[in-house]
Amino acid sequence: MASSCSALLQGDPAAFAAALRTLINNPQFSDVTFLVGRGQQKVFAHRCLLSSRCQTFHAMLSQPQEMQAPLILSHVQPEVFLAVIEYLYTNSVTLNSFSALEVLTSSMEYGLDDLRKLCVEFIKDTLSMEQVCEALQAAVAYGQMELQLHCLAFIESCIREVVHTRGFLELSEAAMLTVLQSDCLAIDEVELIHAVREWAHVGSAVLSSPVSDVAKAVVSELRLALLSPSELTVLEEENRKDQMIPMERVAEAWKTHALWKGRGMRSCLCRCRRGTLFREHHRHLDPQHK
Repeated sequence: MASSCSALLQGDPAAFAAALRTLINNPQFSDVTFLVGRGQQKVFAHRCLLSSRCQTFHAMLSQPQEMQAPLILSHVQPEVFLAVIEYLYTNSVTLNSFSALEVLTSSMEYGLDDLRKLCVEFIKDTLSMEQVCEALQAAVAYGQMELQLHCLAFIESCIREVVHTRGFLELSEAAMLTVLQSDCLAIDEVELIHAVREWAHVGSAVLSSPVSDVAKAVVSELRLALLSPSELTVLEEENRKDQMIPMERVAEAWKTHALWKGRGMRSCLCRCRRGTLFREHHRHLDPQHK
């Protein structure tokens, strides 16, 4: 008797995906309706497909309810939700520079790690001056270290242009700290302090809080000791207007100048950044901390 054998043979995956694509947001044969976004746009889908592809949808659609009752998703934009649906149906996704960050957020909300990876790669490949701060903010907020490092490297190289973007002025406190802790920023400290002051004033207007409160956590990363005595004097004059920098921080910078002779300045806040312009007193910096 001849022995039996079996094999798993693959058909054309493109044809299969194309066929499933015709079901996306197609009311014919659909058995679940979502009302998406503030305008409650209808999106049609299929329970068995969503449940098999995503544990979050499996839990959502397993709850006892009327089969025809729409599910309301007011927190997500229709374009973003349709991108998630597209991925679940076809294992591919259409992204653009306006929706990619929101699709990334949804991918983590729904536990779709492969979609998350696709979003991260797209964002990295299409990063622009206008969007890099928004991407950094999302990366910091959602713990996406790979994307965070990529965005930071982009910012470090062109920080003088980035500080003039709207995205920089809208950075969260955590994202701003990430930027200011870098030694590789290609900008002088005077220009950087001015940019942080603008950021703090915008935050003050939005939050209706004093500039000093908005900037409280981030000013500790400004390297005041890199400024010359004349620049520190100008800084003090500016600071009287908004009190962004605590007076003790300015006093510490003056103290550092007074202690030059006979010792190196060891604080990391005396360490020059990549774009720091040379001042005469920088000769006194501890070589290990330059």
